[in-house]
Amino acid sequence: MIEVVRPGPLTTVQDLGRPGHAHLGVPCSGAADRPSLCLANRLVGNPEDAACLEMTFGGAVLRFHNSAWVAATGAPAPLRVNGRPAAMNAPCHVPAGTCLEVGVPEAGVRTYLAVRGGLAVDPVLGSRSTDLLSGLGPAPLTGGDRLPVGDAPGDTPILVDQAPVPPLPGEPVLRILPGPRDDWFAPDALRTLTAEPYEVTAESNRVGIRLAGRPLQRARDGELPSEGMVTGALQVPPNGLPIVFLTDHPTTGGYPVIAVLSSADLPTAAQLRPGQKVRFRL
Repeated sequence: MIEVVRPGPLTTVQDLGRPGHAHLGVPCSGAADRPSLCLANRLVGNPEDAACLEMTFGGAVLRFHNSAWVAATGAPAPLRVNGRPAAMNAPCHVPAGTCLEVGVPEAGVRTYLAVRGGLAVDPVLGSRSTDLLSGLGPAPLTGGDRLPVGDAPGDTPILVDQAPVPPLPGEPVLRILPGPRDDWFAPDALRTLTAEPYEVTAESNRVGIRLAGRPLQRARDGELPSEGMVTGALQVPPNGLPIVFLTDHPTTGGYPVIAVLSSADLPTAAQLRPGQKVRFRL
């Protein structure tokens, strides 16, 4: 059992989401930075889809009522177990009755914490993920919450001391594919999008990253009938400033999508923090 002493700004339970329900209006949700969640699980011997904690800007304090093996990945944050420093991207033993403290990350936004055995909260539509848009899954954590831990996979030993992870880029370049509605924009709109950096605004969240920069000019008036949306879509509202959809995005939308991120760059996008610059490349 894990007791939440302090949840930090936003801590949610996440796994790899609930795909296959978009026709019902249910987003996939799940970890915004999927490779980081999968790595954390591998480090403690869990299946990659086991439920973990996703901590936005850290700040969490957790008390472990039973001893456990944990691993933290994603945005690099200072860790302390019973007051002693612990390493990121490495298995760490937490004795029974002690606290794990997660500080504010020096880069990135989202830090993932896996516990050997996984978090055993009740699944909804096949997933334990919190979906902030639809409200499915467990609510964001608050002080005093208690999280059950599943049985440890006894036949999977912990074999890795520490995983080498490259640092997060200071000004990332995200690859995009044009369309499907780039014909709704002026001929030079894609050139505008890729010519200079945009800045991540404080209104960004798990639904999408709102950007500030040069507006993208429309070639058509009016709006589209609502159509399906995907994670990584660059949707452009009437103000011309693109929004990059993340994992809790709505399943449909009526603003035109000028381009879509390469799926390989979605984890990098998920770690963009307010005030950071980002570029796009065709």
